[in-house]
Amino acid sequence: MRTAGLALFTALSIFPSASWAYEEIAVTDGGSITGTVTMTGKPTPKGYNLITFPDPVYCGRISTGTGWRILDEFSTTSGSGLNDVVVLLTDATKGKPFTFDPPTIEARDCRFLPFVTVVKNGSEVEVMNMDPVMHDIQAYETSQLGPRVLFNTPLPMNPHHKRVVTAESHEHLAGDPVKEAIRMTKGRRIFVMQCGFHAYMESWGLAVDNPYYAMTTEGGTFTLTDVPPGEYTLMAWHPALGTMLQKKVLVTEKGISTVDFAFEAPKGRRSVHEIEHNPHYGPESLGKVVDIRPTLERQVP
Repeated sequence: MRTAGLALFTALSIFPSASWAYEEIAVTDGGSITGTVTMTGKPTPKGYNLITFPDPVYCGRISTGTGWRILDEFSTTSGSGLNDVVVLLTDATKGKPFTFDPPTIEARDCRFLPFVTVVKNGSEVEVMNMDPVMHDIQAYETSQLGPRVLFNTPLPMNPHHKRVVTAESHEHLAGDPVKEAIRMTKGRRIFVMQCGFHAYMESWGLAVDNPYYAMTTEGGTFTLTDVPPGEYTLMAWHPALGTMLQKKVLVTEKGISTVDFAFEAPKGRRSVHEIEHNPHYGPESLGKVVDIRPTLERQVP
């Protein structure tokens, strides 16, 4: 297991999972919670030298153009709104029906998409390879106690993909989906999946136990509806930030409560190697012409 993407999260304080079972009731006088999640500052991106991993030509279709692949962890807007943050009521014991659709995660262009999702203990996650290269799933649950393996399995590639893959290759065919059940240890909520071949491929999930959760959308906004009146703990989580923010919120009958969260961007060096052009550690060091070109997306450090 590569720990570069996990080290920060083994120190997180994970709130204990609820000891109660969620009760579905008719909610006729529920209120809403709305707000915005922002992030100040600009973090140093995590960089990976493509020549140290398989498939540098195909995976280099998304790269800096100098042999580096950047892990895009943050999606922000000009107003500092942070997208892809999971917002959750951690202590909702009863309320509207809790239906959950298991997520599907795609390996596409040497990325796991989406980067952030939600999972449910005991439910499945489906993973599908859309690329003409091999991927391998390494899935863990993690907390301040360290990671524990949930499953590890190859991700089948569609046999109809062309054998010769170039920087111009842009064919996506679905391989056989892999379905695995998520069985979290009591008290753990963080799920992470990496590719055993390509370390820059990550997907993170937060395990939920009630329907009062949302993912921030464009501008970092979120809304929770049909919340029974009462006092709750509202939590905001993003996998690339070193803390979980929590606030108390009072929900009144058919009222609207506003709660905003503000994160600070992580500081300092965040990956093993700094992104720079070094002929001793670039494509030319292989002693042959390696066609690593960002034909799909040129990343900017």
